[in-house]
Amino acid sequence: TRVAPMFNSVDDNSTVSGIAPLYGHGATLNASTAPVCVQFKVSKSPNFTHVESSGTAYTSSDIDYTVKVEAKNLTAFTRYYYQFNICGSNKTSPLGRTKTAPDTNDYTAEVGLAVYSCSNFPFGFFNAFGNPVRKDSVDYVIHLGDYIYEYAGDGDYGYGYSIGRVPKPERVIFTLYDYRERLATYRTDLDLLASHQNYPWIPVWDDHEVSDNTYRDGASELNNTEASFVSDGGVSVDQRKMNAVRAYFEWMPIRQVEMDDNLRIWRSFSIGSLFDLIMLDTRQYDRSITDLYWNTDYVHELSNDAGRSMMGSRQENWFYNQLSQSANRGAAWRLIGSQTVFSRVNESAAYGNTNPLDYDAWDGYQANRNRTLSHLYNNGIGNNIVMSGDSHASWVSDLVWLDHEGYNSTSGNNSIGVEFAGSAVSSPCPYGQNITLSAANNASNWLVHANDELQWNDIYYRGYFELHINYDEVTANYFGMPTIVNRNPDEISLANFTVKSGANKLQRPVAGGIVESGALKFGQVKQTNATNNTETGVWFVSQANVEDI
Repeated sequence: TRVAPMFNSVDDNSTVSGIAPLYGHGATLNASTAPVCVQFKVSKSPNFTHVESSGTAYTSSDIDYTVKVEAKNLTAFTRYYYQFNICGSNKTSPLGRTKTAPDTNDYTAEVGLAVYSCSNFPFGFFNAFGNPVRKDSVDYVIHLGDYIYEYAGDGDYGYGYSIGRVPKPERVIFTLYDYRERLATYRTDLDLLASHQNYPWIPVWDDHEVSDNTYRDGASELNNTEASFVSDGGVSVDQRKMNAVRAYFEWMPIRQVEMDDNLRIWRSFSIGSLFDLIMLDTRQYDRSITDLYWNTDYVHELSNDAGRSMMGSRQENWFYNQLSQSANRGAAWRLIGSQTVFSRVNESAAYGNTNPLDYDAWDGYQANRNRTLSHLYNNGIGNNIVMSGDSHASWVSDLVWLDHEGYNSTSGNNSIGVEFAGSAVSSPCPYGQNITLSAANNASNWLVHANDELQWNDIYYRGYFELHINYDEVTANYFGMPTIVNRNPDEISLANFTVKSGANKLQRPVAGGIVESGALKFGQVKQTNATNNTETGVWFVSQANVEDI
């Protein structure tokens, strides 16, 4: 939680007495370093009839008045309610709800995850975050990155001014204060707020939490040259990254993974004996140079260089060890959180034949991808599910080492798992933000037939997907938002997929042979616009897009 009723601190970090607003004294007041006392309580009942855990914490302007506590002596895989209050005051936070994780070796019948990426404030309302809350359909939330964007105003070409969603500060962000205020702005979205209030989150950053197309030594608009330093307000690459990382750790529900490595966010979770969740940082930690737009030809030439890594040697070796340890302990599944799309994607229809791949994704680090696949195949590690974001489109593929394992696209034989890559919460379609449904589906049709392992693609809808994992199978349900230009509880079921334990491929016929939108390799698209109001449970035919009905 945060001890502040307003998102805009106007450079004012004054303390709170328990009866006065934290902010609003004007921009000239010096920051106070005096701590603020906060009490917390945790209960299995929303009425707190029996308090299971309680305590006191302190916060200050040093950490932007954010508060994190670690409650003790809680029961595994159990729902709890919690609340904070200012010590000696009746000023309380809203009631929060969470759920503990199962113990490492516990039998856990089923777990549901809502998976998100790319939530861009001025491009639309974050309706996707609120829908699983209204449905009460999952246990945990996964965010694969681009939780915020660093752009000025309406994001260069968004709708912020017309729909009243211009993030603060209204400039490109560089300083610690900038990143704090941008995060605070995003938390004013009611659906994002509801998601944080009702579900435990497992987030990781991508590039825009710092800057577009970041890597170890820079970004598309920032590098350690004198010209860049001057044009970007005297902020170096390392300083900007540290500002962003500090604000992220202050505001996000995440522990410091290593006290002597403040850039480490990669970590793993054992969810009973059901699955291990491995969250990678393929962006900020130690990524080799990426596509910065002006160097695409150069990165293309390097894309299969054995020395290139998405993660750096330390994280990469840790990753392979985690995969092996998960298999050795007998976890039923391995879920891997990757910021960018893992599978090969030929996009020459969009990029041209000279540079047909997205070299900012794993396609720009092919040796690293091959090392990962080699480890899985050579060690017989199956039941792998890769979750990806970043691309602002939905991609569902068999996970396969192409040209090496004799993959059969029709049967799915010789794959080693499945990749589920999700669309954006609000960031625009990569093939044009105002693309029509028919044009989008035509592009998807080309993509599906140009890529052997790609079974379904949709680039039209903003949305999210849910994974429901049990010992026999993993099901993936993709949802699209009919519109995000206003706040609403509506969603369309786009496609549903099943992965059977031990099969290491999508269940055939893929998606039952029919999807709502996009293109399905061996199936059909049937648009119905059947829409669920997740608040009331009433189904209706949406009129948001009727061009092909």
